[in-house]
Amino acid sequence: MTNNTFLPPHGNYEELLSYQKAQVIYDLTFRFCERFLKKGDRTIDQMVQAARSGKQNIVEGSKASVTSTEMEIKLTNVARASLEELLEDYRDFLRVRDLPLWDKDSPQAQYVRKLGARPHVTYETYREFCDTRPAEVVANIAICLIHQANYLLDQQIRRLERDFLKEGGIRERMTRARLQARDQQSRTPK
Repeated sequence: MTNNTFLPPHGNYEELLSYQKAQVIYDLTFRFCERFLKKGDRTIDQMVQAARSGKQNIVEGSKASVTSTEMEIKLTNVARASLEELLEDYRDFLRVRDLPLWDKDSPQAQYVRKLGARPHVTYETYREFCDTRPAEVVANIAICLIHQANYLLDQQIRRLERDFLKEGGIRERMTRARLQARDQQSRTPK
């Protein structure tokens, strides 16, 4: 923090890798549900809402970070929990249909991870696979992406915790800024 400044930089969620992954997951899930689930299936709403919640809570947490580290941590954790719920929906989809779940070290999963390592990944990175492959492949791609996003969110939560322990919350930052301002005022000749 600079002198007399207690509001941290904030809100640049579009640069967060976790947000970029969550946006791909939302786009993929929306299309997956349209292609592979029957209209009227309640699972559609649940999956799309879990994907949306994963993405939107990253946005909201990032914006809330200006005044509340606690809220940022809570909302980031809600995003993580929503994606975990979605992960289970995709696993259920495969399990109840007796479709294979890729091993994390399978060539397919490694290929998806490699695609995901590119900078500024969007749905376009995966479109050719998700728009043309069967349900089991698309569900497995989604599972790989959710694991990546969850890993990123876990790292983000740990960083937020470290930052909080180092810098404190807004009250501590406000107090430090006020004390610095008083100190500067007392040193300024009248």
